Amino acid sequence: MSKYGIAVVGASGYSGEELLRLLLRHPDCEIRIITSRQYAGKAISSVFPRFSSISEIVFSEPDTAKIAKECQFAFLALPHGLASEFARPLLKSGVKVLDLSADFRIKNTEKYKEYYKEEHPAPELLAKAVYGLPEIYRDKIKEAKIVACPGCYPTSVIIPLYPLLRAGLLNTGKIFVSSMSGVSGAGRKVELPYIFPECSESLRSYSPVKHRHLPEIEQELSSAAGEEIAISFVPHLVPVNRGIVSTIVAEVSDKFSNENLDKALSIYKNNPFVRVMPKGLLPDTKNVLMSNFCDVSYTFDEHTRRLIISSCIDNLTKGAAGQAIQCFNIMLNIDEKTALIYTL
Repeated sequence: MSKYGIAVVGASGYSGEELLRLLLRHPDCEIRIITSRQYAGKAISSVFPRFSSISEIVFSEPDTAKIAKECQFAFLALPHGLASEFARPLLKSGVKVLDLSADFRIKNTEKYKEYYKEEHPAPELLAKAVYGLPEIYRDKIKEAKIVACPGCYPTSVIIPLYPLLRAGLLNTGKIFVSSMSGVSGAGRKVELPYIFPECSESLRSYSPVKHRHLPEIEQELSSAAGEEIAISFVPHLVPVNRGIVSTIVAEVSDKFSNENLDKALSIYKNNPFVRVMPKGLLPDTKNVLMSNFCDVSYTFDEHTRRLIISSCIDNLTKGAAGQAIQCFNIMLNIDEKTALIYTL
């Protein structure tokens, strides 16, 4: 069987590098184009020596006409606002797009403008974009031509909460989320808050209101609950390279019981990358590092009548590149674990 031609647009960032790590071992892929304005003309081995024995593909300037000619799929690992400039012509040319930016995640254009401080760059494509969380939208992803891959924080929050809200087990007005992310979540850039002397031996919260991932989280949680939901979301920067831990505290409804909780969580029994931990165990980033797993746990506090939910993911894998490839596998109608179980 011939392999699918793949383009990775924006391949020199952290998510782009993670896409390369995973796609280079994918049996159904041939990476034909990798783009980077900064490294155009340089071999992959000169930018990422780890890949030197695997591939000698050369970075090029992004060219949608060339991508359309040589590739059937394009992964866009670009900043928000820029991805849509590539998505439009690629979709028109018949290339299927998996976008890792925020351009197509938020369906409400006014919300996008409120949180991203600019008009939505391609509102006409929003109705065509499928939110790329396989555990919820697997059937839609199969038929999608453009997939809006979820953000890292949203993945760590939506997965543990979605089935409980769908089952009506929580008080929707009282949900608080505290999340911690490694520094790679800020992207590969040189800015004072993210350099080693500023991050090392330091732990701090940031954007405690109106974080850009909040409308994405609330959109999906509202869909699960069947009503508009507002949550408190406070992210933190921690001095590790990669990984996210989210702790969610929620007041339970009258419907809550251990039996109903188990019933709600049964939707994850046939989802290979969500691991509901046995009672008494809590997620740990070391167990998901460089993997596509999301580990979750649920602890009921009798004292406060609140449910304490913990989850962890690798922000670059399940929170970005790995999830995109999981969606890609679903689009191909192959085992969605392909290229995602073993590390390189």
